[in-house]
Amino acid sequence: MTEYLTKYRKYILECLEDENCDFAKLLDYHSEKLRHFQHERFIHLIVLVLFALCTVITILAVAIYNKLTLIPLAALFMVLLVPYIKHYFFLENTVQLLYKDYDAIYKKVHGFSQEDLK
Repeated sequence: MTEYLTKYRKYILECLEDENCDFAKLLDYHSEKLRHFQHERFIHLIVLVLFALCTVITILAVAIYNKLTLIPLAALFMVLLVPYIKHYFFLENTVQLLYKDYDAIYKKVHGFSQEDLK
């Protein structure tokens, strides 16, 4: 997903620089893609929260019940949680950049954007 999002954003930026682009079609296409990316981000948020809860529960079980056999599981959760958080933040930040790209495309189609309304 990281590579796909990076390539997609690069494509959108190239389209924004091309004055021969059909921005109305690009706006429709980008809106559809944005919905997919929002869904992907939401699913990853749910999984991240559940994974973090499992990590916390496992650490609490080790601390409260002195279940030393769960230490490897807690360590595994911690090791896996860090890259997952990193990936989620990449999704979050990239989707926010895509919102700005949407505003730029919208301005090319309709002649105004959110910043113009202030």
